[in-house]
Amino acid sequence: MKTFQVINPYTGEEGPAHPAASDEVIEQIVAAAHSEYNGGMNRDQVKDRAAIVTRIADLLMERSAEFGEIIVREMGKPLAQAVGEVEFSADIFRYFADNAEEFLADEQIPAGAGTAWIRKSPIGPVLGIMPWNFPIYQIARFAGPSIILGNPVLIKPAQQCPESSAALEALIHEAGLPIGGYQNVLADNDQIAAMIDDPRIQGISLTGSERAGAIVGAAAGANLKKSVLELGGSDPFILMSTDDMEATVEAAVAARIDNNGQACNGAKRFVIIDSLYEEFAEKFSAAMGAITVGDPMDESTELGPMCSVAAAKGLEEQVAEAVAAGATLRVGTGKRDGTKFAPAVLENISPENPAYVTEFFGPVAQLHRVSSEEEAIVLANATPFGLGSYVFTTDAEQADRIADGIDAGMVYINEVGADAPELPFGGVKNSGTGRELGPYGVDEFVNRKLVKRP
Repeated sequence: MKTFQVINPYTGEEGPAHPAASDEVIEQIVAAAHSEYNGGMNRDQVKDRAAIVTRIADLLMERSAEFGEIIVREMGKPLAQAVGEVEFSADIFRYFADNAEEFLADEQIPAGAGTAWIRKSPIGPVLGIMPWNFPIYQIARFAGPSIILGNPVLIKPAQQCPESSAALEALIHEAGLPIGGYQNVLADNDQIAAMIDDPRIQGISLTGSERAGAIVGAAAGANLKKSVLELGGSDPFILMSTDDMEATVEAAVAARIDNNGQACNGAKRFVIIDSLYEEFAEKFSAAMGAITVGDPMDESTELGPMCSVAAAKGLEEQVAEAVAAGATLRVGTGKRDGTKFAPAVLENISPENPAYVTEFFGPVAQLHRVSSEEEAIVLANATPFGLGSYVFTTDAEQADRIADGIDAGMVYINEVGADAPELPFGGVKNSGTGRELGPYGVDEFVNRKLVKRP
C-alpha cells in the first residue's frame, strides 16, 4: 500500500507514515464534495466565498513561519524561500478573493435581437494532483480560483508532503469553508485513476512529470473531462547584451539555484552571445562554484539538499551521461553526497548529446555559445519543452523580436523571479496545457453559460 511520509532530506529524520485511504474513505470524500456542490458552496454568493478566501490568506500570513518549517522538513528548500512561498500563496488567495466579483461578473454579448450574456458558473468537484517542490503554492494556484467559483476541491498531495497539505486543509476549514468544499485525499495511482473515471469529478489539474501528465491527460480525455497540465521545463536564459554584467550574473545564478534548482520554470540553459560568453561563463561559474549546500534551517543557506536520495542519484546519472557524450564540467564534480548536490556547470554540449534536450531538475546549469540573435532563438526552441524563458538585452526591439520567436508560455525580459498572482502561468509543447493564476486561472474550470432572452 502506498505510504505518505515526510523524510527530511537534510537530516534523514522520518515523520509518521500515513497509508493511502481505503476505497470506502475515498468514496465518502467524493460523495461529500458532490453533495457540497449540489447544496452548499455552489449556492453561496460570490462575496461569501471571497470572504472565506480572504480569511485563508490572512491565516496563511499569520502562520507563514509555521508552514515554512513544515515545507523545509518535507523537501529541503531554505527556510527563507519556504516562508516566502507561503506568503506568496497568501497573496494568491487574496488576489482571487479581491477580484472574485469582477472575474465572475456576467459578460454582456451584443445580440441582433434580445439580450444575451455569459454567466460564469462552477462545474462541480475538481481534483488537483500536486507536486512536492512547491507544496503550498501549487495548491493555492489551483484552489484559489476553484473556491471562488464554487467548485469543491479535492487535493492529492505529493507522497512526501502529507504534513503541509494536512495543515492547509485544517486552516481552510478554520477559515469557514465546509468540509465538503475542500478535502485532502491520500490516494494511490489506481485510486486516482478511479477518481478520474468517476462522473462526479468534473476536472483534473496536475503538476508533475511528462509521463504523469500523459497518463492523466489521456484518462481525462477518455472521460471527456477538462484537464490542466503543468509539466516540466528546460527554460533558456538568453544573454545578448548588458550594461551590468555583475547584476546579470546574479540574476542568472538566482534563476538556477532557486528552490534548490528544483523549479519547473527555473533557467536551465544559458544561451550567451559569443562576444560576452567568456566573461559571463567565468563570472557565472565562479559564483556557482562558491555556493555550498547547507542546512536549510540556517538563515545564511543559499542552497539546500535535493528533495530525496533518488532525485540526487538521478541528477548524478544525468551529468555522467552528458559527460560521457562529450560535455565538460566547468564547475563541480557532478557527484552527490547523499542528498547534497553541489552546483555544477556543463559546457561543450553538442546537439547529439542527450543533455541538449533533457531537463536537469537540480543545481546544474548548461552553457551554450551562439553567434547571433537568430541562432539564440533556434537553440532556445531546440527542446520538447516550452514553459518559461528569460531574455537579457539592452535593445528593446531585439527583446520583442526574441520574445516573439521563442516557443514558450512565458517570456521575462531583463528580470527573473518576477512571478505574481496576476500573471498567468503555463506552457506549450511538452510543458503542458492550460493556464493558472491571473484571470485565466479562473477560466479553466468554469461553465461559461450562455443566457439569452428576447
